[in-house]
Amino acid sequence: MNDYYSQCVPGTTPAPATIPAPATTPAPTATQSLGALPSSFRWSSSAALIGPKTDSRNIAGIKDPSIVYYNGRWHVFASTAVSSGYNLVYISFTDWSQAGAASFYYLDQSSIGAGYRAAPQVFYFAPQNLWYLVYQNGNAAYSTNPDINNPRGWTAPRTFYSGMPRIIQQNIGSGYWVDMWVICDAANCHLFSSDDNGQLYRSQTPLANFPNGFNEPVIAMRDADKNRLFEAANVYQVDSDNSYLLLVEAIGSDGRRYFRSWTSANIAGPWQPLADSESNPFARANNVAFSGTAWTRDISHGEMVRSGYDQTLKISPCELQYLYQGLSPTASGPYNSLPWRLGLLTQTNSSC
Repeated sequence: MNDYYSQCVPGTTPAPATIPAPATTPAPTATQSLGALPSSFRWSSSAALIGPKTDSRNIAGIKDPSIVYYNGRWHVFASTAVSSGYNLVYISFTDWSQAGAASFYYLDQSSIGAGYRAAPQVFYFAPQNLWYLVYQNGNAAYSTNPDINNPRGWTAPRTFYSGMPRIIQQNIGSGYWVDMWVICDAANCHLFSSDDNGQLYRSQTPLANFPNGFNEPVIAMRDADKNRLFEAANVYQVDSDNSYLLLVEAIGSDGRRYFRSWTSANIAGPWQPLADSESNPFARANNVAFSGTAWTRDISHGEMVRSGYDQTLKISPCELQYLYQGLSPTASGPYNSLPWRLGLLTQTNSSC
């Protein structure tokens, strides 16, 4: 099984009449005033909010969350990790205080099925009035559902590619092809993925052709030090100026996970550094405050709380929040058996 994992996401559009949406879809605590992303970030973290249930599944860790707020509820999709591999789980609640007690729906009970599925990303694709769940299954896979509230409604896996694209085969080395992420603009849908070997890939297809017709990927970014550009890429459109924000998970010099960031006027790049170092990270243990003893020193694979839920993956630049996976600093053992939990970061140095 893969040692590490990542994610993907899209953006904004009205829901169809058959899936009524509220007049507005609020982000958790974000203000609606326009602002700009800062050049450095400060965060506070919640305690661990979501972890495995005590049930017959014997899940070791809950990982790789994707989240949308729709019709007055939070909808969270995540990976479930056990020593033998991965699958997916769905969790829904109305308030963060309910997150830990919310019921799990294991998605192997839907047509997504059993077997290796991991690193989900959820979004509503408005042109088709369908929800998409993107994930990895050894390929770049997806399932669809007309109703996000019905976890049994997800279709069987289909794939964006017939197999691993040639350029990834040529560059992956001893890495793994992981963390598929979709975001669309007015003309095209873009599919990002990582190889745990220093490359971030992007391919695209016309919006009208989605989910078919993705071209051969190109290398969107690379780093000779694979740990600096490892996995779990997120790309978002920033509401205030329609720029794009790229986040990529890195492994620091201390062996702990953290996020680097870049911005661009175009999804295709070029990408300019924003907060992209260990001393000035997007999110790392050194710029996150905890109440009491820090329950994690890893700020790992997660998803921004968006201002909408459609394929454009829009975020407000104000009072950012990020749902992430963390890990007890004393945890050890095989990667698949590590006790990952989900926590929520809230930006504390917002300019708006």
